[in-house]
Amino acid sequence: MDIFEAIKLRRSVRRYKDIPIEEDILNLLKKEIDECNKESGLNIQLIINEPKAFSGKMANYGHFKGVKNYIALVGKNSSEFTEKCGYYGQRIVLKAQQLGLNTCWVALTYSKQPEFINFNKGEKLHIVISVGYGEYQGNTRKSKSVKEISNVSETSPEWFKRGVEAAILAPTAVNQQKFYLKLNSDNTVTAKAKVGFYTKTDLGIVKYNFEAAAGKENVSWK
Repeated sequence: MDIFEAIKLRRSVRRYKDIPIEEDILNLLKKEIDECNKESGLNIQLIINEPKAFSGKMANYGHFKGVKNYIALVGKNSSEFTEKCGYYGQRIVLKAQQLGLNTCWVALTYSKQPEFINFNKGEKLHIVISVGYGEYQGNTRKSKSVKEISNVSETSPEWFKRGVEAAILAPTAVNQQKFYLKLNSDNTVTAKAKVGFYTKTDLGIVKYNFEAAAGKENVSWK
């Protein structure tokens, strides 16, 4: 499965089978996390066999079931922290999809369990991602049009069109899609987050989807 296929197939999944993730799959996922941490300076961690975070009232409110594994997005607070969490978290999410796993971004509907997470000085937990084998493959959702989230046109280069197509498939908080992508006259791309919940995190997710589909070599952010 190539990355664009993973983007198109990936859906948010909240109910999971009681099946452990195989060791070879875990090792590949951990390797991806290690590479993301090295590149980003974040302290992303894979938490395995820990059901407490998704066993309380908040998880029930979020309709989660059977979550025992999750990815914790941890790092030092900065102006780029939440966007980085979105960007590198989505990279891991799509790797999980390629490995046959299901995921869901979770901002509020879980109980923080700091005793299971390793924090370095000055670090905090921003958000988590559930991961495992889903009882289903997720549902499609309503989406804005490409014209609403970008200045794409018939004359836009193919890489930009492909990037926008992937960006519109990016998961965002409560499906708000409060972002805008603009192709500038010098072929750079401007990505802006609008006002809303977790929009900076959403922007990071969107930018990773865009880059992955458009080809990182084609994208220069402005």
